[in-house]
Amino acid sequence: MGKLLVQGRDAHRVLQHLCANDISAVPGAVVYTPVCNARGGFESDITVTCLAPDRFFIVTAAGTVVRDFDYIQRRIGPDDQCTVTDVTHGYAMLAVMGPKSRDLLQNLTDTDLSNAAFAYATAREIDLAYARPLAVRMSYVGELGWELYIPTNFCLPLFDALMDAGKALDLHLVGMQAVNSLRLETGYRHWESDITPDDTPYEAGLGFGVKLDKPDFIGKAALAAQKQAGVSRRLVMFSLDDPEPLLYGNEPIYRDGLFAGTLTSGAYGFKVGCAVGMGYLTRDGGIDADWIEAGSYEVLVEGQMVPAAVHRRSVYDPFNQRTKM
Repeated sequence: MGKLLVQGRDAHRVLQHLCANDISAVPGAVVYTPVCNARGGFESDITVTCLAPDRFFIVTAAGTVVRDFDYIQRRIGPDDQCTVTDVTHGYAMLAVMGPKSRDLLQNLTDTDLSNAAFAYATAREIDLAYARPLAVRMSYVGELGWELYIPTNFCLPLFDALMDAGKALDLHLVGMQAVNSLRLETGYRHWESDITPDDTPYEAGLGFGVKLDKPDFIGKAALAAQKQAGVSRRLVMFSLDDPEPLLYGNEPIYRDGLFAGTLTSGAYGFKVGCAVGMGYLTRDGGIDADWIEAGSYEVLVEGQMVPAAVHRRSVYDPFNQRTKM
């Protein structure tokens, strides 16, 4: 992951203007937020962790860190007391995820990791084995978990300690294709694939990350107008009725026999037992839940029309409760 440190007297105000969500200035708070252009489209989506009222830790994708750094830096005014620093290589990140992640980490720290003591979307530095990482309780795989941001020189001994303690809990390493499968089952969007500068949070089903009642921010006028008028395209999820075909993205979607869109991403969902994907449906004059659910859907896979179920929420854990257990 990419890591940026935004700090200075005006850091909070600068981020409030950049971000569609309300960025908390309470130390330990973690906020997911779209970063939008003037049209309301995604320039990025990031998490912002408040380390202090004038110091914020931003996490973004490794592939877009240079782009995001430049985007933020160019929007800091000449009179703003605010700086952005790329600290990506100063911190390694280990994502410890899964139903047993609390049990694993609790064996290596005296910090109380219970739900009451360490809630979802909070962060703090903890003593963990041989290191003192910033532990951020967020997840991109739809299960309980923590992201550990570790000073790079302490990463290897902490990794070894996690692997050793994990033997009793059946700990496994996973790669990005496994993560892609998990995030798709849970409906997490991926910038570049599912959300782009041409897609807005309301179209992508991420309107919870837009706070129109806060002071002006980039894209606010466009988003307010779209919310009032309604959307004509909407990102939804699909699961194939047949468990055999696979989805990779870019497969055509048909509604009642007519072309209705293209999958933005797809993967096999091991928890649900079939391939899952997401893509935008478009309808002139507006689109709503009743219209989405009234259709009969198929996805064209290798020349064959495969019946599919449509989901406005994620296929697995549709209310995203498992990350908050």
